[in-house]
Amino acid sequence: MAIPQPTHVDVHQHLWTPPLLDALAARSRLPFARRTDGAVVLHCAGEQAWVLDVERESPRERAHVVRTDGLDLALLAMSTPIGVEALPREEARELIDAHLAGIEALPREFAAWGPVALERSEPHDVDELLARGCVGISLPSGALAGPEALDHVAPILERASSLGATVFIHPGPAPRQRRPQPSLGQPLWWPALTGYVAEMHAAWLTFAAVGRREHPNLRILFALLAGGAPLLSERLAARGGPPIELRDPFTFYESSSYGPVAISAMADRVGAGQLVYGSDRPVVEPAPAPNWDATLQANAARLVACALAAVHAVAA
Repeated sequence: MAIPQPTHVDVHQHLWTPPLLDALAARSRLPFARRTDGAVVLHCAGEQAWVLDVERESPRERAHVVRTDGLDLALLAMSTPIGVEALPREEARELIDAHLAGIEALPREFAAWGPVALERSEPHDVDELLARGCVGISLPSGALAGPEALDHVAPILERASSLGATVFIHPGPAPRQRRPQPSLGQPLWWPALTGYVAEMHAAWLTFAAVGRREHPNLRILFALLAGGAPLLSERLAARGGPPIELRDPFTFYESSSYGPVAISAMADRVGAGQLVYGSDRPVVEPAPAPNWDATLQANAARLVACALAAVHAVAA
């Protein structure tokens, strides 16, 4: 699908399209969806069951929200915590195909990050996703959960780098990575403030300490400000960690669920030009950051312009 050059971009949204929900409803193993009384309930490992309001989140309504937010384009990621990318390869590819087929039928306000099936992943997977029109690829944070994990996805990262493609890192498990099952008394917000943040810290530390040396030109984007991991650089040094180039021009951070205090602190550490706008709709309402929104959206548009150049090169 052809994507026009946008000027106001949200790099992080989710949308449950009918083809993906149909594919999940046909499954008998986690993750799966069940329709009941007009609602859709999603079940997956390591997460409490989610009730999806599919009517309120219809493509038409969501496209209206994009325009109301003053945006030209919203980039849709698969909800990585449900663990699709970590499934056996054929199962993962079936769900990924359904996810992308649904996005391809959406209004022009939307485009997709391309999820990679991690089991037996191949460099050609990157080419396929870009050829399909994805603005870049997405990986769960578990795929960067330490140097050994990094080795498994190194061919994917190398291929993305050689094509100039952007890699989006979002909380979620890798194959055979077990997550603790939440208790019924656990608040719904608990994983977002604990496990997700810790996973993003591990992914950022893995890439910043090891991966950047191996992939010096890879353009990488971390969800939720990488959990604020760059703010721990003093502690990293105090505990004997390696020196890290915090103002890395190829590493970006999207702002979803954070406000002016955290955004300003991150800008001081990594540079304001590395921060881009992300909302995480419909999971959360975007936090207002009036002094930052214009800058973050301009940065997001610049990042997407680079990503689209890679897409067009593969298409050519």
